[in-house]
Amino acid sequence: MNTSPSLSEPSRRRFLARTALGAAFFTVPGLFAEALTLTPKQTEGPFYPDKLPLDTDNDLLILNNAATPAVGEVTYLSGKILDGRGEPLRGALVEIWQCDAHGAYLHTQSDNGAKRDRNFQGFGRFITGSTGEYLFRTIKPVPYPGRTPHIHFKVRRGGRDLLTTQCYVKGHAGNVRDGIYRSLQDEASRQALTVDFTPLPGGKAGELAARFDLVLGQTPKD
Repeated sequence: MNTSPSLSEPSRRRFLARTALGAAFFTVPGLFAEALTLTPKQTEGPFYPDKLPLDTDNDLLILNNAATPAVGEVTYLSGKILDGRGEPLRGALVEIWQCDAHGAYLHTQSDNGAKRDRNFQGFGRFITGSTGEYLFRTIKPVPYPGRTPHIHFKVRRGGRDLLTTQCYVKGHAGNVRDGIYRSLQDEASRQALTVDFTPLPGGKAGELAARFDLVLGQTPKD
C-alpha cells in the first residue's frame, strides 16, 4: 500500500517541533542497563550520498516545501540514542539514508537512478535532545537487487563517528538471504537491528510506526 498524503501547510514542514505528535513517541519507559545489548556495527555501504541534498531535515517525504510528497508507505521512525549504561545521549547527530520506493539511492552511482523519486529526500539528520530521542518521517524500506529492505544509520557526536549500522524489517523474507544481515552471528545481535513496522496509532492514512533504539559503547564526554 502506497500512501502519500499531501502536506500543503508550511507549518507541517517542521512537524516534530510544531505538533504534539513527537511527544507520543518518547513516552516508553527507560531501558534497564542490565538488559541492554550494544547495537552491532554494520557496513556503511557504497551509497552514503556523494552530494548531500540542500534539505537535510528529519522529514524525508517533503523536499524543500514541495507540494508533492514522496511515494511509499509513510513511516514515523523513532527511538533513543543511549550509552552502554542506558543513559540518553544528548546532542548526538543521527543520520539516516535509504533507497526510495523504486530502489534508487541519492547517489550518482545508484542502480535504477533514472527512475529515482525526485520528491524523496533520501537522507536526513536529527540532533537528539535531553532524553536522547530522535524522530524521522520517511518511507518503509523496500528491497533492491541483492539486499533486503534496510535503513542506514550513522551516529556522530563531538566531531567523532560513534556508530554506523543498519535497521531491518522484522519478518521480511529477504533477511535470511541477505549477506550483511546474515553476518550477524547471534540472535541477540539480529534482534537488536530488526524492528516491527506497525500501524501508527490514530493514523488516518495508513501510516506506520517503527521504533529503533541504538545502544552505543564508549562515547565522548561533554
